[in-house]
Amino acid sequence: MLLGRVIGHATSTVKHPSLRGWRLLLVQLLNVRSEPEGDAVLAVSRYGAGVGQQVILNADGRGARDTVKDEKSPVRYFVIGIADEIAGQAAGA
Repeated sequence: MLLGRVIGHATSTVKHPSLRGWRLLLVQLLNVRSEPEGDAVLAVSRYGAGVGQQVILNADGRGARDTVKDEKSPVRYFVIGIADEIAGQAAGA
């Protein structure tokens, strides 16, 4: 599991069929101090997380393909939850 902050949403007029109906989020990965770490990633979600919210990601490509129900999907990251803001602040303290 990874912690990240939603920094934007992606839209696409042409995308892999397995991604239809999924919200595409641009997520900046965070370290244990809630500081940006590494490059941002594209993740699929059905939870409705908005820009600025912390999310919990899974980076298991097999799990992501199972989630979107398509063995040939290019998806790797998927949101498994929205982090509690109070817990996120406590962890960063």
